[in-house]
Amino acid sequence: MNRLLTAAALAVLPAQAGAAEDAAPADTQVMILGTYHFANPGRDVANIDVDDVLQPHRQREIAAIVDAIATWKPDRILVEAQRPAPDFHMESYAEYRAGDLRDNRNETVQIGYRLADRLGHANVYGFNEQASEGEPDYFPMGMVIETAEATGQSDVVQSFMTDIQAEVTAISAAQDFETIPESLLKENDLDAVRAHHAKYYYGLIPVGDGKDQAGAVLNARYYERNAKMMAKIDLIARPGERILVLVGSGHLYWLHHFVTEIPGYTYVSPNPYLIAADAMLESSD
Repeated sequence: MNRLLTAAALAVLPAQAGAAEDAAPADTQVMILGTYHFANPGRDVANIDVDDVLQPHRQREIAAIVDAIATWKPDRILVEAQRPAPDFHMESYAEYRAGDLRDNRNETVQIGYRLADRLGHANVYGFNEQASEGEPDYFPMGMVIETAEATGQSDVVQSFMTDIQAEVTAISAAQDFETIPESLLKENDLDAVRAHHAKYYYGLIPVGDGKDQAGAVLNARYYERNAKMMAKIDLIARPGERILVLVGSGHLYWLHHFVTEIPGYTYVSPNPYLIAADAMLESSD
């Protein structure tokens, strides 16, 4: 990003934090902060080689993000973890408030719990959706690979794998010179998110033969997962509140769609706050 940023970025932040553009008074304002997974659990098709976020310089970067978003004063913080209705409470947040979990690298703890504690929140909410035992897989990539082999379309899947691995390699290499706010700015670039979704999700729709339509099924099931996540946001949020949603950036396309299309919700970009966080870091150098 432009390294000419100065503390002037911070001067306008309180005005930005006051209200989302075009938000009606009763709208629920939702800031979706898409992230890569700080703890690198290895659950994606290709996984980023994540720099250790417990290093002192990374901790300063995370603290700057928390400081910046705290000025927006979210009323509730939702994280990508599955917790049961009706309260959706993250029980481990109480451990964090008691002084534990500080060496947990997960973004839920490093950003979500840290910010909630900073703001004095009593609870953090888990809104993730995962298939239970016996339920269909929400991302049946294995089925897509099998169908591609059976229908002579393995080149489509191979191109997918090659391109996404190259992208992940580039993201991993960029960690050598990017701050976490800079990395997250790219994760939350909506134009890039749309292009990524079109290439890596819609690009699989042709896999199938009209009877076995595995690529279409994968897209339908991933839509279903995100729709259920949005339904949980709706159960947790209250009209007029500010909600911070902390989630893997692969969910940003659909969650942004739902928040901008469902009446009563207004999307708030995290990008001005990430820019301000990077300005804080630069001014402290």
